[in-house]
Amino acid sequence: MKILITGLCGFVGSSVALRLRECRSDITVVGIDNFSRPGSKTNRSRLEAAGIKVVEGDVTCSSTVDMLGTADWIIHAAAIPTVMAGVDNRTSSRELVKQNLLGALNLLEHARNHRAGFILLSSSRVYNIPLLAELPLKIQGEAFALDVSANLPVGCSRQGINELFSTAPPASLYGASKLAAERLALEYGQAFGFPVIINRCGVLAGGTQFGVAAQGIFSFWVRAYAQRRPLQYIGFDGAGHQVRDALHPHDLADLLALQMLQTPSSGEIWNVGGGLENAMSLAQLSHWCQQAFGPHTVESKPQPRPFDVAWIVMDSRQVEAAYRWRLHMSLPSILEEIAEHHRKHPEWLDLSQSP
Repeated sequence: MKILITGLCGFVGSSVALRLRECRSDITVVGIDNFSRPGSKTNRSRLEAAGIKVVEGDVTCSSTVDMLGTADWIIHAAAIPTVMAGVDNRTSSRELVKQNLLGALNLLEHARNHRAGFILLSSSRVYNIPLLAELPLKIQGEAFALDVSANLPVGCSRQGINELFSTAPPASLYGASKLAAERLALEYGQAFGFPVIINRCGVLAGGTQFGVAAQGIFSFWVRAYAQRRPLQYIGFDGAGHQVRDALHPHDLADLLALQMLQTPSSGEIWNVGGGLENAMSLAQLSHWCQQAFGPHTVESKPQPRPFDVAWIVMDSRQVEAAYRWRLHMSLPSILEEIAEHHRKHPEWLDLSQSP
C-alpha cells in the first residue's frame, strides 16, 4: 500500500508517517511539505532514515501535486492550523483560504485522477463558537466541567462534543476554511466514486511537537513552564480553568491504519480526540508541571480573546465503535513524553518559534 501524506514534516504528518512505517512493513510512504513551519526541517532526516521519501513543495501548486505520482491513500495533514489565522496579523485571510481550501482541492483532484482514497485531518474548531461559549459549565476543583443537569445543545453530552454539534457560522475563518474543505471532499467522493473520510481532530500532543501556544498548548505549556518563561491564564476567570483533551498522533495513526484497511464507504465524518479521560485544565497542567519541574508563577489575565472557548472535549465514541479503536497513550504519559523530550532538547521551544 502506498500512502501520500501532506504536511509530512510537521508534527502530525511526521509522527503518523513514522508510526505507519513502524507498524506496517508493507506500507510505502511518500510526502510533501513546504517547510513553512519553523522547526519542520528537523524532521526530514528522521523520515528519510526510515525510508520515507520527502518532497519539498507546496500543495497549492497543482503541477507540484501532479508530480507526486500514484497512491492508494492520501492523508491530507497540510494546513495553516490555528483558529487565529487570518486575523492575527501573521497570516492573511487570503493565504489562509488558499492553503486550507486550494490545497485540499489539488489533493482531491489527485485522488480523483489516481483513484486514491482521501482522508482529511480536519479540526474540532469547525463547530459553532457561540454555542461552545454558551455551554453550561461549573467549576470542579481546578477545572471547568459540563453541567449535565442543565439543558445541553444537540451534539453535546457528558462525554463531550460529538459529530451532531452545530457547524453553523461563526466558527472563525480557520474553522470555515476547514469546514469548506470537508464539504468539498465529500462532494468529490460522491461525484467521482472514491472513499473520503473526515477526521475532526481535537488537540494533538506529543514529545516532538513544536511548542506554539495557538496549536500545541500542552507542549508549549510544559516547555515554557520548565524554562520559567512568562505564562498567563488568559480569559474567563483568569484562573486557568479552561479545559482541552489531548490525543497522541500514534493513536491517530493507529486509527488511520484501520480506516485505510477496512475500505469504508465514502462520506464518513468522525470526531477524533482524547476524550474525558485525557482532558485537563491549564491550572491542572500547571500543577503537573510543578510536580515535574518545581514552582513557577503563572499570571492572571481575565480579559478574553476572540475565538477562545472555555471547554472543548471531543466525544470519539462513534469512531471507537465503528473501528474498534482504543486509545493507548494516556494524558500523563503524553505529558511525560513532552517533558522528557524537553530535557533532551531544551532548545526546542526557541527552534519552533523562530521567525
